[in-house]
Amino acid sequence: MIIKKEVKPKKEKRKVSTKFAGILAIISITGFLEIILTRFFEITITAYSAFLWLLIMGFGFIIVSKPKSLYMASKKKFDETSFSRLTTLVLGVIAIAAAILSLPFVNVNHPILSASMGIISIIAIIFIIVQTWIIRE
Repeated sequence: MIIKKEVKPKKEKRKVSTKFAGILAIISITGFLEIILTRFFEITITAYSAFLWLLIMGFGFIIVSKPKSLYMASKKKFDETSFSRLTTLVLGVIAIAAAILSLPFVNVNHPILSASMGIISIIAIIFIIVQTWIIRE
């Protein structure tokens, strides 16, 4: 008599990187900290909030792009994955530059800076949607 084991179908796991989830958590904590400081202690950091958000997003994009492995891949073979990582790296650098330019004491108020901040935010939202709901193993 042969006994067969029932094989349960595997559930599809999401392929969200833990680094990306950590960056999202830091952005959430920063927003929560801003609300707490403003409401309870009447300390406003709104002048620095754009800087904080862009800086965290920039470093997040750079971390997710894996610059070390991108550099190694550029020596061997540059494929679609490498290109998407390179785009993410460039976006991270632009976000950090926009963060520095948005500091109150630097005070660069230019339409190009506002446009780049908006574009970075839109791309970040798209990145969140793709990482969270679309990409699966």
